Amino acid sequence: MIAWTQHLLIAPILLPLVTAASMLLIDAARQRVIAMLNVASTVTLLLIAVALLRLAWQSESAVSGVYLLGNWPAPFGIVLVADRLSTLMVALAGLLGVASLSFALARWHRAGVYFHPIFQIQLMGVNGAFLTGDLFNLFVFFELMLAASYGLLLHGSGAARVKAGLHYITIGLTASMLFLIGVSLLYSVTGTLNMADMAERIASLEGDDRVLLEVGAAVLGVAFLVKAGMWPLNLWLPGAYAAAAAPSAALFAILTKVGVYVVLRLSLLLFGDGAGASAGFGADWLLIGGLLTIAFGAIGALGSQDVRRLAGHCVLISSGTLLAAIGIGDARVTGAALFYLVSSTLAISAFFLLIELAERGRVPGADVLAVTMEAFGPREAPPSLDDEGAGIAIPAALAAVGIAFVLCALLLAGLPPVSGFIGKFALLSALVNPSDPSAAVSVGRWAMLALVILSGLAVVVAMARAGIRTFWAPPERTPPRVRVIEFTPVAVLLALCAALAARPAPVFDYLQTAADALHAPDDYREQVLAALPAERRALGSGESAR
Repeated sequence: MIAWTQHLLIAPILLPLVTAASMLLIDAARQRVIAMLNVASTVTLLLIAVALLRLAWQSESAVSGVYLLGNWPAPFGIVLVADRLSTLMVALAGLLGVASLSFALARWHRAGVYFHPIFQIQLMGVNGAFLTGDLFNLFVFFELMLAASYGLLLHGSGAARVKAGLHYITIGLTASMLFLIGVSLLYSVTGTLNMADMAERIASLEGDDRVLLEVGAAVLGVAFLVKAGMWPLNLWLPGAYAAAAAPSAALFAILTKVGVYVVLRLSLLLFGDGAGASAGFGADWLLIGGLLTIAFGAIGALGSQDVRRLAGHCVLISSGTLLAAIGIGDARVTGAALFYLVSSTLAISAFFLLIELAERGRVPGADVLAVTMEAFGPREAPPSLDDEGAGIAIPAALAAVGIAFVLCALLLAGLPPVSGFIGKFALLSALVNPSDPSAAVSVGRWAMLALVILSGLAVVVAMARAGIRTFWAPPERTPPRVRVIEFTPVAVLLALCAALAARPAPVFDYLQTAADALHAPDDYREQVLAALPAERRALGSGESAR
């Protein structure tokens, strides 16, 4: 990259940090100024992410940029690394950030204090986790992300959110402890925290050092699998996401993908074909855990009497599918899974926002069947703001919300002609057609194929039932009052899914190239470790000119 574009790599971290600090210096009573500052920062962040994505798209190498913080080369200093996958995830996070913030500006941002600075810190932590090239700073950004998510989960107060927040915080602190233990074990045997340098040293480990390496990697993996929502570490997720305010839950759709991203990155970088005896470590467990997560999510979706919990179980189905795809260890499967990741994340985020609109005007708890109430007792509905002042009724608001609900159902179930179907079809095709033509289709591939199809059927049944209860069954319901600023982010997210379905080929080419680079990480390691400080890079350019 040319000189000025190199500094774009630090901007997705630096911009939200400076913005959040600036907000704290402004009088809290000046909410309009703080909100406009948040909007400006988040939109700028999305534009920067798109610029980074374009640079990665145009790059002929696996890595489009390496940023040396403090001008220290790897592995001695901290590095940020941009490649096709990391820039894609930053762009996806920026897109969800703009959509969630737009929805929140209608009324939710007034439900509690410090929403806007916490929102910026959340984006900072997510972007840092995607861009960092060493494990210690991955821990730092992981903690920032978790701390901000605690605040966003509790935003709006209420007993339901406090209860879910206590569970969420406990699980998060446990995951952080496991993270530190795992990183400590890896550092003790490799002597480095830089991911590229660690990958170089793993092949030479022997005996007890290799055992400690695998133990550390397993402990570290558990920490991220908790965040990714793999069964049985995911029992907290449906309740937490159901209790969160709509814009918070929509942004949380990217948080599980942080766990999936780190597992994908580290498993292929550290335990690829060049890892010696540890090559493929943990792949079978990821496959089994992913399959169990898909099954758990599908059963939970069928049993959900609340639409918010249904959305939470759709998150689990998405995460389970991605984890199982990582466990397969095939570049074609990974490429198709990345397309599915983009489509499912956009659809789930739109669905969380849509639920808030569809539930307006209904009696809290109207979805809960009498038999469920008898078996489990009355359940307190998640607190919500008073609908008064939510906006004037627009023509055909209920019809527009209903059409969007149908589109979300098609996307989450993977039915044609939407992008969810294309992603699942590509994934199923890759499962029965291995990259190695001589390889047989394993039992794990057939099991994943069956569960992906069955989970789609379960989502169809669950969404149809929820749609009937929400839009058809209650004749006495009043039309929801919807503001344009609330429905627009839902429409934009669904329109992007439609664009993916209309022009999937360029996106597939990009994502397959990203998957191929992940499965052949030599170029990544070499470029990160070969990145020169600024003065040495300028000296080299001068000598070349002479």
